[in-house]
This record gives sequence, structure tokens and C-alpha cells, in this order.
Amino acid sequence: MEYIEKYKQWLSNEYFDEETKNELRAISDEKEIEDRFYTDLKFGTAGLRGKIGAGTNRMNKYTVSLATQGLAYTIVNKGKEAMDRGVAIAYDVRKYSKEFAEITARVLAANGIKAYLFDDLRATPILSYTVRKLGCISGVVVTASHNPKDYNGYKVYWEEGSQILDNIAEEILGEIARINSFNEVKLMDKDTATKNGLIKIIGQEIDDDYNAKLLKMAINEDIDKEIAIIYSPLNGTGNIPVRRILKDRGFTNVTVVSEQEKPDSNFTTVGYPNPEDPKAFAYAEKLAYEIGAELLIATDPDCDRVAIEVKNGDGYTFLNGNQTGALIVNYVLSSRYSKNDLPENPAIVKSIVTGDLGKVIADKYGVKTFETLTGFKNICALPNEWERTKEYEFILGYEESIGYLYGNLVRDKDAVITTMIIAEMAAYYKKQGKNLLEVLEEVYEEYGYYSEKLISIVLEGVEGQEKIKRIMEEIRHNPIGEIQDLKLVKTIDYLNDETDAGKSNVLKYYLNDGSWYAIRPSGTEPKIKLYMYSVGETKVESFRKIDLIESTVRTKMEEVK
Repeated sequence: MEYIEKYKQWLSNEYFDEETKNELRAISDEKEIEDRFYTDLKFGTAGLRGKIGAGTNRMNKYTVSLATQGLAYTIVNKGKEAMDRGVAIAYDVRKYSKEFAEITARVLAANGIKAYLFDDLRATPILSYTVRKLGCISGVVVTASHNPKDYNGYKVYWEEGSQILDNIAEEILGEIARINSFNEVKLMDKDTATKNGLIKIIGQEIDDDYNAKLLKMAINEDIDKEIAIIYSPLNGTGNIPVRRILKDRGFTNVTVVSEQEKPDSNFTTVGYPNPEDPKAFAYAEKLAYEIGAELLIATDPDCDRVAIEVKNGDGYTFLNGNQTGALIVNYVLSSRYSKNDLPENPAIVKSIVTGDLGKVIADKYGVKTFETLTGFKNICALPNEWERTKEYEFILGYEESIGYLYGNLVRDKDAVITTMIIAEMAAYYKKQGKNLLEVLEEVYEEYGYYSEKLISIVLEGVEGQEKIKRIMEEIRHNPIGEIQDLKLVKTIDYLNDETDAGKSNVLKYYLNDGSWYAIRPSGTEPKIKLYMYSVGETKVESFRKIDLIESTVRTKMEEVK
């Protein structure tokens, strides 16, 4: 029982403080001890993410310092120039985020690597911007994004300002694996590191520069800046940067949801702080009915994802990531096309499980669409490449899970930039007497009625993981040939086929009318996901196809024992 040995080591080793030991001593359930110590918190391309608490399988100052020591060794291996370029560090509103960020800076400093540490919580995209602006070799943001309150995380960025890809993650993981004991982790006192110039506190000057550059990315000025907007940061990091950009952009009628304005690590008003879930808009909707708002905007706790609701008669309609993404593509490309402001080789990027409406719109304006695997680190790999080769000019990237990026200022999804563009877009169309739902209807009328649906089937534990594997193998080897009048015309197996997108355990099936569906296991949760997309001449026809695809594919998945 290796986990018991690890547990005893933590209790006996002087390296671990009394607070940690007392937390461990208080555990009476052996299953709890097993869960905390049966494995090490895994470091991957998403960095670390897990429940907060003592143990090797938890987010705590020791697991964070261990990961940082691995990062430090990776940077030291790249030489003095990389060490001097340093690492930018930001953190969100969550429990222990500030402490984890400071420990990250102290470990880096002890290894002779300069650390640029933010003076207070910051939105994740500002960290990406900082890496680019300061020319850092790397960046770290302490956040668990939209996970529940008991979680925290540690995301690593590389010199282009985007999250690390597999090659760098493997280097860091290799260095972590060579560390035999937590006692090997180097740590310098914060005051000493600051005096020696190894920790530099940064703040307002970065915000000011980021905000000024954002304002230059505005597209249209002939807009109705009195549009009634409600904004909720969901008690996260968006409150200051989002409100500032809306104010500086000239919007005069912005109301913030007061209950969700201030940082709250417990997310008291919304247990699951994910704006992708319409339930997150409950407080915003209540306020909207009181003041008659036209546009509701919510950002997630680290302010890299954003969702909207639009006034629809007496109520409010939630727009999913595909719908909002298509509206942004349509607005940005049509506006810049009409101004003759598109570059010579313009391109947009979307994930392989994002709908095709954006691509169809881009085709109209002569803009090429590229597809990548899910995750913004993959989307941003292309503009990083084009920055070097000049082959294409990146306009925007997006994915169905409400992540969007416009322009080349940062290299991650950015809810601050996106909020500015969404507000401008809504105000632009309001000046023409239309709201975003009416514009979306016009888009459907021109390009076809695109519908989408995502279902996640939860299969927990070892047994669940095995069943997920069996489902993937069954569908991989015995695909559904036809769904009533819809015939299978093309299959992409991203694990085994050669594609430009790269390798991943995703299956995608194209039907003869342009509809398609995709299946993949979640990379972070015990789920298998089914993405469904249909296109029809009418809404009714499109919805009918989605229902058909869902019932047929779901039945096939459930038949797997």
C-alpha cells in the first residue's frame, strides 16, 4: 500500500509544515488518504489542476513548488538568456491562488530565474499579453478557470504567450520526474529575492498598455453607445478590465451585477461559475428584467471565456458558443471587408468540434479557415507559426466552448477583447434597428439553418474509463452507415488518420447533407462527449436532423456493454 507510505512520509518529514500535517492527521477515512496519495497530481499541457488540500494528488504549495522546480530546470537548461528573460506570474480569485503564485516566484528566484509577479489578481489573457510584451521565456497563471470552488490549477505559457504544447510539457514533466524528493525544491525568501532583483512586482503599467492597445482594435465608430448592457464577472477577475474597456470605449449604460461584482473564492452566488451554463445568468436576468437591458454579458472567473444573452420580446435568449462565434465572424469580416481592411492572406481558426457556419461565412469574404484539435493552445499554434512565416494573417480564432480571440495582441482566448467586440457589434446593429437575434436569423437565411447540440455521458471510475474505451472502439470499427435519409460519406479518425489538425482520440462522421457528428472522451473529466451539427433550409428541418442523429448515435453508444 504505497499510498500509506507516502502519507506517513508527509507526517514525518520536517519539510512539511504543521498545518499540513494537522490536516492529514484529521483524516479518519482511509479512502480519503488513498485518494490524496495513490498518485501524483499529473502535469500536462494544461499544467496542473485538482482539488485543494494536502497530499500528492492535491493542489497545495508543495505540489505547486515541485511543478515550478521542474519548470525552472527546463528554463535553466535553455541557458542564461532564457533565465534573464524571466517568467510572468498571475493569479485569480481562488483559495490560495496568491500564495501559490508567490511560491512559484520564490522557487524561480532560487533557481536564478527572474519572476515578474502581479501585485493583485489578473485576468488570464493579461498574463498572455504580459509574456509577449516583456519578452518572457514563460508565464504561469494560477487558476482553475470555471471549476467549482474546491479546485485550483496552474497553467504554463511559453514565449509566444500561448499555453505550452506537448513538447514543452514533456520537457517539464521529465524534469519533475528526476526530482526524487520535495526537499530538492529550491526556495528563496520573497524579500531577499525582491532586493536581489529576482522578483519584480508588476501591475498598473501592464494594464494601461493592454487597455490602450485594445482600444485601437475597435472596428466601427458609428454605433449606439447607449445600448443597455448588464455585465457579470461571476465574482472573478473580469470586473476591472472588462468594465474599464467598456467605459473607455464610450459605453454609457453598463450595469454590473452587484452580487457578482467583487472577488469571491467561494462563488457563493453561482456554485459552478461557468457562463457556458445558462444558469450562471440567473442574477443578471433578474437585474435585466428590472432595468430593461438589451444585452447580458458574463465572463468566467479567470476572464478568458464569455457568454451572452439577448433580449427577446419579454424574455432573454442564451446564445451558445457556435452562435456567438458565427456572429463575431460575420461582424468582423463583413465590417473589415466593407472598409477594405482585410489583409492579403486573412485566416480564421476554429477547433474540429466547432460548427461550420463560421467557415461558410469566411468563404464569402475570401478568408481561409483552418481547423485544429480542441484547446486554444492548438488554435494559437497557427498564428504563432504565421508570425514567423508571414504565410497568413490571423484575424480571429474560436471554439464552441465560448472561447474567442480577435487579433494578435494575446495568444489565448480573451474575454476582455471579446466583450469589447460583442458590445460594439450589438451597438452597431442597434443603430440599424436590429438586435443580435435578428442578425443571427439573417445569417441563417443567407447561409442555411445550422443547429448544434452537445451531450456528455458521465461514466465514472475505472469501470467507466473502460466503457468509454469500448464505446470509442465500437464506433471506430463499426460506424453507423446511415441515419434514415442521411448517408455517411466521410470519416475522420484523428487518432489513426493523417490530418493537418494533429493526433487525438476523436472520431468525426460527415453525412451527405453537410451535417456531422463527433465523439471524443473528455481529457479532464470522466465523460464521453457527443457533438452534433446539422444544416437545413429551415429551423424545423435542422432540429429534426439533430434529433435523428442524437437518438441513433446515443442508442449505439448505450448498447455497448
